Amino acid sequence: MQTRPRPVKYRRKNKLRFVPKPSRPNIELRPHQVIIRPLVTEKGTFLSTKLNAYTFQVSIHATKTDIKNAIQEMFPVRVEAVRTQIRHGKKRRFRFKEGSRPDWKKAIIKLHPDDKIEFF
Repeated sequence: MQTRPRPVKYRRKNKLRFVPKPSRPNIELRPHQVIIRPLVTEKGTFLSTKLNAYTFQVSIHATKTDIKNAIQEMFPVRVEAVRTQIRHGKKRRFRFKEGSRPDWKKAIIKLHPDDKIEFF
């Protein structure tokens, strides 16, 4: 069954309804504002020993290039790749109300084979 195209007047209305939001605020992040903390977990230690990749919690507004520049400025290493994930906060109950934890961003940094980051 073939459907007929929508009339032009409706197409224009729907196009105006969705206004794109700016993806990133116009702020300059310093390296200590980009990198919040290292994530020391079982999976993270496995990645660091076997694949020379380290995980960090980063600012939600930071881009991959911001993260790469911040890591190279804070530690004397060469970054090969940056992978990011936005982790959504879990649902929690506070007394009688339903709430949720805040969303946060995780970055996995792959380093040059000769470089290493020592946390401890």
